[in-house]
Amino acid sequence: MKYSISHEWVESYGEEVKVGISHHFQAQLDDIVYVELPKVGFRVKKGDEVAVLESTKAAIDMTSPVSGVIVAVNTRLKEEPALVNQSAEKEGWIFRLQLDHPEELDQLLDAHSYQATLDGV
Repeated sequence: MKYSISHEWVESYGEEVKVGISHHFQAQLDDIVYVELPKVGFRVKKGDEVAVLESTKAAIDMTSPVSGVIVAVNTRLKEEPALVNQSAEKEGWIFRLQLDHPEELDQLLDAHSYQATLDGV
């Protein structure tokens, strides 16, 4: 699993990745009450806004940490948005993406480096 500095995680399955928000970030958002999922087939570039997460504290735009085409979304989040809080880095994934540029994964942080950025905050 790799992480962006904007707190998204990416789990790679070859040319496809699963994307969500980090456990740290969901804890800062508090209780997630709504997730606006992206559309399957939507092409995104690294840094594009792809989803909206609404919590009891705020609404935030989630960006894509890599470029590609969205091939699936976690439809469970429509009925169970709290999955993002309960299991941010497993069951609470947001979307799956077919990578356009697999080399973008090399620009993301490993778990140790991500944690080091949090410790420095």
